[in-house]
Amino acid sequence: MQYQSTRGHNLPQHFSDILLGGLAPDGGLYLPAEYPQLTADELESFRSLSYADLAFEVLSKFADDIPAEDLRDITRRTYTAEVYSNGRPGDDTSLITPLRPLGEEQGTSLHLLSLSNGPTLAFKDMAMQLLGNLFEYSLAGSGEELNILGATSGDTGSAAEHAMRGKKNIRVVMLSPHGRMSSFQRAQMFSLQDENIVNLAVEGNFDDCQDIVKAVSKDAEFKAHHAIGTVNSINWGRVVAQVVYYVHGWLLATDGPGQRVSFSVPSGNFGNVCAGHIARCMGLPIDQLVVATNENDVLDEFFRTGVYRPRAAAETHHTSSPSMDISKASNFERFLYDLVDQDAVRLGELFRALDTDGGFDFSGTPEFDRIQEFGFVSGRSTHANRVETIRDVAERYGVTIDPHTADGVSVARRNLREGVPMIVLETALPAKFADIVREALGTEPERPPAFEGIEDLPQRFDVVPADVDRVKDVIVEHTGR
Repeated sequence: MQYQSTRGHNLPQHFSDILLGGLAPDGGLYLPAEYPQLTADELESFRSLSYADLAFEVLSKFADDIPAEDLRDITRRTYTAEVYSNGRPGDDTSLITPLRPLGEEQGTSLHLLSLSNGPTLAFKDMAMQLLGNLFEYSLAGSGEELNILGATSGDTGSAAEHAMRGKKNIRVVMLSPHGRMSSFQRAQMFSLQDENIVNLAVEGNFDDCQDIVKAVSKDAEFKAHHAIGTVNSINWGRVVAQVVYYVHGWLLATDGPGQRVSFSVPSGNFGNVCAGHIARCMGLPIDQLVVATNENDVLDEFFRTGVYRPRAAAETHHTSSPSMDISKASNFERFLYDLVDQDAVRLGELFRALDTDGGFDFSGTPEFDRIQEFGFVSGRSTHANRVETIRDVAERYGVTIDPHTADGVSVARRNLREGVPMIVLETALPAKFADIVREALGTEPERPPAFEGIEDLPQRFDVVPADVDRVKDVIVEHTGR
């Protein structure tokens, strides 16, 4: 399996070559030269597998330069019931991502795919725990160090830090928007006292944090000298790990070959739904991929109209589903690359238009027609929609959901098709967002015992301006290089 950049840097790369990095040398994102395929017979053969062994089967198609016995050992050490033991009452955590049927609506079945059973109660654990073990495997015996620079709107940071804490030869410098995460999210990150964890609260929004990470990654000399890697969803390992739970969700929702399901995905940085797009391109029988946004609706505008117009920081709303408060979705580039038929020159033109004109318009073009061929539909959810959906799901089905998952349910209900099961990807447990749950239900969301009083723990972080050079200074300070 060889990888190429969306911007045209096509020197042969293997999975291990791109694992520790993020951006390609030309500023693009890595994708396989062609997507491996999943046949109907192969999918049927997966029905008896554990999640860990399913992960091996899927990942081995993308990471064929890692010896099979080593990769299987990594997936079996990663996806265990002990690691993914923080699920909802009634969930079978041995399944790692159990499927929770909600009920029948508009002639079809509505489900939640529970992705929040990991150490930080968010779906990001599904990929981060794997990355932690893959990074450690890659660095073992070489004596090399890796300094991970990341940006988070809430859940990526805590998932990355909990996956990397205590790992040999790995340090994490995580940027987060100052004052824009929930108190639970802040506590999960800032209460960690491990020496290899550095938290920087940036005076800006998530897009400012993400821009800093990209700017540092584009400085090839600095990146190489300080051994900078990334765990943001621009990292291919993150995306491919998420493909696995789409396959698992399909297996749990069907009982025979060729049956189609749809997925509704709360979307901010487009990494989660991009994994669904890749699974569909591999042959997984997906009918619709429903992109659910909050008030920061850049992606919904694109899928409805063909107009892509990222917002400035001042136009980015601070909402009650804060992990989706993103106006420049990094992984969107991977989908655009497929949408323009992997034409790197055309993609470069689009991104130059972003720089000069602030966006581009696909309306009335063949590319816009292809959006539906890829199965994408979209919708926007508001605070009122979230409150109403949290209340309705609790009253109708006895299940409490977090605000991001509520966005997914709200938009999913507008796109149900008779006879096609709809699977909403759960993004976090409601304990992480107590304020809106309290507003909707008048009660406190249940939280696992290990997280009681987490907000009262001592917190360690530094507030910094949204300045690339200031972040570079911090990296130099902590690496001693």
